[in-house]
Amino acid sequence: MSAERTDDDTWDLATSVGATATMVAAGRARATRANLIDDRFAEPLVRAVGVEFFTRWATGELAAADVDVPGAFWGMQQMTDLLTARTQYFDGFLSEATAAGIRQVVILASGPDARGYRLGWPAGTVVFEIDQPEVLAFKAATFAELNAAPTAEVHTVSIDLRQDWPAALREAGYDETKTCAWIAEGLLPFLPSEAQDRLLDNITALSVDGSRLASEVTVFSASTHGDQLSDSMDDVTKRWRDHGFDVELGELGYSDKRDDVADYLDSRGWRSVRKPLQELLADAGLPRISEAGGATAFGDNYYCTSVKGRQA
Repeated sequence: MSAERTDDDTWDLATSVGATATMVAAGRARATRANLIDDRFAEPLVRAVGVEFFTRWATGELAAADVDVPGAFWGMQQMTDLLTARTQYFDGFLSEATAAGIRQVVILASGPDARGYRLGWPAGTVVFEIDQPEVLAFKAATFAELNAAPTAEVHTVSIDLRQDWPAALREAGYDETKTCAWIAEGLLPFLPSEAQDRLLDNITALSVDGSRLASEVTVFSASTHGDQLSDSMDDVTKRWRDHGFDVELGELGYSDKRDDVADYLDSRGWRSVRKPLQELLADAGLPRISEAGGATAFGDNYYCTSVKGRQA
């Protein structure tokens, strides 16, 4: 299901990076079943992808005890807790942005994200979804089968972010003279450091003052890839493989040294506010990510809301 990353690799929602997006949807479906968030499209999208492991998790057929290693710092339940808090964060960001008058939204690497169909948007809101052509085509077909109607004016931009996506976004109707709310959720760790910088530079160039960006930031440190953390993750993924999900998550991202996102943006005219991962979970009333080998896994990760230029 997974393979080593290359500069020109592609995927659908059942393979490589796309499979992680389906994992996210499965977590959102699970959280929806627990009445922690409201994403009624997550489960049918996961079913349509057809990865049995994700479907069984999304529908509640699998219990955490079936797939998670007792005492491990990470697993499907911890992932679902994180996605619950993360979804609340990004949904809240969009609600605040549109309340401030922003009517353009860009969802980068949107995957099976259903915000253009499940959120209540103010009249006149345009949502641009950017992702690989295969991913967007699949999602469009699934929404058509569900007879789902968008709740905003949704424009799909079928292009890889490694290509000239700003030009494709403009062709899709993006207005550079208007403010925009951008989302980079679950994206940046899957980009090499130079690609992350290029993405942030492009967002900056396309954004007028008052535009906003919400991003999920993974901070790679010695503790992130310590031997004990690595061994613990190996134990977790082995349990997943026993249930038919064969993916090496560590092979999909890039852990090269990179600029800090908030600092990088702030040096380019943005003002950023960080929300540490553990604080995000605590605010949602969810358990903290536990320690493994004396180190807090993902402990330096944070969520970042940035506003360009003047006060919005």
